[in-house]
Amino acid sequence: MQTSKRFVSRLTRQTLALVLAGGRGSRLHDLTTWRAKPAVPFGGKFRIVDFPLSNCVNSGIGRIGVLTQYKAHSLIRHIQRGWGFMKGDMDEFVELLPAQQRIETSWYAGTADAVLQNLDIIRNHQPEYVLILAGDHVYKMDYGTMLAAHVEQDADVTVGCIEVPVAEATACGVMAMDSDNRVTEFVEKPANPKHIPGNPEKALASMGIYVFSAKVLFDELAMDHQLTTESSHDFGKDIIPSMISRARVMAFPFQDPVKGGPAYWRDVGTIDGLWLANLELIGVSPELNMYDSDWPIWTHQEQLPPAKFVFDDDDRRGMAVDSMVAGGCIISGAVVRHSVLFSQVRAHSYAQITDSVVFPDVEVGRNCEIHRAIIDRGCRIPEGTRIGVDLEEDAKRFYVSPGGVVLVTPEMLGQDYAHGL
Repeated sequence: MQTSKRFVSRLTRQTLALVLAGGRGSRLHDLTTWRAKPAVPFGGKFRIVDFPLSNCVNSGIGRIGVLTQYKAHSLIRHIQRGWGFMKGDMDEFVELLPAQQRIETSWYAGTADAVLQNLDIIRNHQPEYVLILAGDHVYKMDYGTMLAAHVEQDADVTVGCIEVPVAEATACGVMAMDSDNRVTEFVEKPANPKHIPGNPEKALASMGIYVFSAKVLFDELAMDHQLTTESSHDFGKDIIPSMISRARVMAFPFQDPVKGGPAYWRDVGTIDGLWLANLELIGVSPELNMYDSDWPIWTHQEQLPPAKFVFDDDDRRGMAVDSMVAGGCIISGAVVRHSVLFSQVRAHSYAQITDSVVFPDVEVGRNCEIHRAIIDRGCRIPEGTRIGVDLEEDAKRFYVSPGGVVLVTPEMLGQDYAHGL
């Protein structure tokens, strides 16, 4: 396979990336009451959408459109503040493409319809290839190698895929492919996913990443648009399955370039999944290396003072162990263990925070005990509150996930939060 830098860079310059960021993310429950799923905070200082956007920039793809719809204010504001560094004079951009009813007098009906309703804008950029990305997964991937495989295999569409546990595959498109990586079957969110031949533990899941040759995409969208009642106008449910028998649909297994085998990819679409993926980052050698200067994750960088830890008495010591603590935090006589604290968290004396993810602008009162929880932005935890200690009692006020993670939002505490999400 030809993979020279010159070859790949030519392909990336001819590519327009579209990030589908309009989803509600209902499986995240109250975290997406006022924000779209791609705008959910992740990793101490980022938002989920930063990962596909950073992958584009690091892959040399400088023309990016972000399609928004559901409660997009915080997502739009984040991109405006954090993604304005692209060089317009070099034809680089991150364009926001909100639902505008450009073709139909309705909002986006599905992922394919979202692209269709921006077709005039897409055509205006004259891409040779269109890279379609989900805006709600966490991973690092060089899209250049996938583009190269798409061209060299003479594919009409190439689908990024990865092995996942069968139990988790019900939330994905599940694929089958032959020995030449040609897709032979594609079922969106099956109730009983088929496992990989010879491995009953794993299924081959779509990553929600598609490379289309531009003309093929335009033709497929036009055909799907004519199916007014027979189609839900979705790539995974309709377009990809319909193409298998009449087009060249190829799979691109996502591999770790260093270790071999499946690479890191997380669908953080549930409370348990989001909690676990955040805490995985704390490990000594996490699968997702956030300190990799060769593949940085870009975001809006707030101007904040360093984190501060105060008091060093025997019974009151401000400290954090096996944790990530963002700028602007003050750990004042509190103990933080195996947790992720986003910016401007205040933890007061004698509080204990363990195995938890605490979003920005949270204040934890004295003598609080927080265990296995996600605390949403802006919460003010009253003095002496115990969370994650008695799940039966927690369930009366908060959301308790199937895995026993407690989600707390300002509304659950009877508080208003007007500082943005």
